[in-house]
Amino acid sequence: MRATARLVLLAAVLALAGCATVGGVAEPVTADPVLAGGGVVPSFVRGTDNGTTDRIAASTIGDVQAFWKQNFPSVFGKQWHDLTGGVYSVDATSDKSQAPPCTESASDIEGNAFYCPNKDSVAWDRAALLPVLRDQFGDAAVVVVLAHEMGHAVQDRTSPTADMARADPDRYPTILIETMADCYSGAFVRSVVDGKAPHLRITAAQLDKALGALATFRDPVGTSSSEEGAHGDSFDRVSAFQDGYQQGPKLCAGMTVANRQFTQRTFTSLSDQARGGNAPLPDLLAAMEPDLNAYFGQLVGSRWSAPHLTQSDGPVSCPSGSGDQGPVAFCGATKSVLLSVKGTIPALVSSIGDYAAGTLLATRYALAALSLLGKPVDTAPAGQTAVCLAGAYTASVPSRGKPLRLSPGDLDKAVGVLLAYDYGSRDTSGKPLGTGFSRVLAFRSGFTGGAKACGV
Repeated sequence: MRATARLVLLAAVLALAGCATVGGVAEPVTADPVLAGGGVVPSFVRGTDNGTTDRIAASTIGDVQAFWKQNFPSVFGKQWHDLTGGVYSVDATSDKSQAPPCTESASDIEGNAFYCPNKDSVAWDRAALLPVLRDQFGDAAVVVVLAHEMGHAVQDRTSPTADMARADPDRYPTILIETMADCYSGAFVRSVVDGKAPHLRITAAQLDKALGALATFRDPVGTSSSEEGAHGDSFDRVSAFQDGYQQGPKLCAGMTVANRQFTQRTFTSLSDQARGGNAPLPDLLAAMEPDLNAYFGQLVGSRWSAPHLTQSDGPVSCPSGSGDQGPVAFCGATKSVLLSVKGTIPALVSSIGDYAAGTLLATRYALAALSLLGKPVDTAPAGQTAVCLAGAYTASVPSRGKPLRLSPGDLDKAVGVLLAYDYGSRDTSGKPLGTGFSRVLAFRSGFTGGAKACGV
């Protein structure tokens, strides 16, 4: 299938709970609707069943085009023109569905959404993609995904395009093309969150869930960033989206291989590949403890005193009435870091990966460093700084090499735990940063800018 930016579903068939039947298609009933005023009637969508899923998709296409009509001239110096090849909703499970452009049969689009540059059209699978996105990640995930596809339409009107990527892969690798589309998606979604889109509304909580979809649709761990068809790891993709969201479409348009860092990389050892980049929790902790002390000892200087890392089978709790920090805690009174090796931490390692635990541990060592520097550790800014310093620490790991080494996918694990859980951003009184978006943003700030970006 010759199509730009295919999203391959990780689970092509999912049993959907809590569904309604609209026009013969099962649709999830979500508790976080994004349509304002009923949204756009999808009458212009070819093959539509007029259900809620297509209404969300049609509203996205309409609002994205309105966004680019307003912003395209200032970014590219010319007028935007809407899609000329049509918009297609396909039930890939039905033999009666017609094949959209860039495909030979309706089944070719199963679990996918894409922009077809040959026809200047967009198509999606309303049976095995969009309902799954809605069920797993909320209605806003549909907006994020289709805004990405419309980002490719922007590229087709400017540059670079998929054809350019094939002709000059060194200058325009696929991962750059996809990163720009993620960035354009972020720029549009910002307008929705700000209440500027005609038919869509997205809250901060909905945005966090939707970013989970973007993180999930990463390349398989160990994929090279130079591989044809590469979209990026979770860190790359969420970073690009956030950059567009924070800085707007001009930044996206100016992305090149010279000014964009990609973190996706291949495995360098067969043993690491065999483990999928995950080490047993005891091995991770044994490697991280001296490495964390090395980093924060250098950062703090002579005032550094290594906290005592204590592992517990039960819930962790600091004395003196400190707040709930979750399964890993820094206790200033005893100068210790407590970690529960039962319950939450093993569950996070099992579901996300080993460096989910490593990320949380790094934030507690960061609080220890702030305490020794005479900075408050019981206020919300302390939690944000702790996450930022965890990012700075993570970026520094390769410079030491031993005893800890980052594996491909470790940054994805950091993104995963920060998006879904607020533990890493809690100060010693238990107050967290409110959104996964802000937690990932803080981590990225430290990762790219070092401790100075964290104000340390």
